[in-house]
Amino acid sequence: VDLVESGGGFVQAGSSSRLSCAASGSTFAIDVMAWCRQAPGKEREIVASISVGESTVNYATSVKGRFTISRDSAQNMLFLQMSSLNPEDTAVYYCNAETTDPPLPTGHGTWYTPRYYYWGQGTQVTVSS
Repeated sequence: VDLVESGGGFVQAGSSSRLSCAASGSTFAIDVMAWCRQAPGKEREIVASISVGESTVNYATSVKGRFTISRDSAQNMLFLQMSSLNPEDTAVYYCNAETTDPPLPTGHGTWYTPRYYYWGQGTQVTVSS
C-alpha cells in the first residue's frame, strides 16, 4: 500500500485546512486508516482513525470537535478536515493504513492476526498565532 498526503502548509490560528491522502496498491486489504502527527521534540500521536465502512471513528481528545476524518473508499482517499486550528496543532501530519492477514496458529493452541502498517511521507502543517 502506498500513501501520498497533500494539503497543509502555513495557516493562521483559528482558520481551517484540509488534508488529503491518496492510497494505491493493495487498498482492498486496508482495514483501518488514520491520521497521525508529530510535532518537533514530541512523539508521534494518533489524531483520528476510521475503520472500513466508517463504522468506527476515533479522535484524540485534543482535536475532538475540531477535526473530522472521512474516507472515500471508492476513490481510495482519506481526508482530515481541520478547523479552529491553533499553534499546538503545528506538526508533520502522516497518513497511516493498517492491513490484516487471516489469523495464523501460534502452535500453542492460540491464534494471532498479522497486522501491517503503512505510512505516507508526511505533510507539514504550521499554524501561526
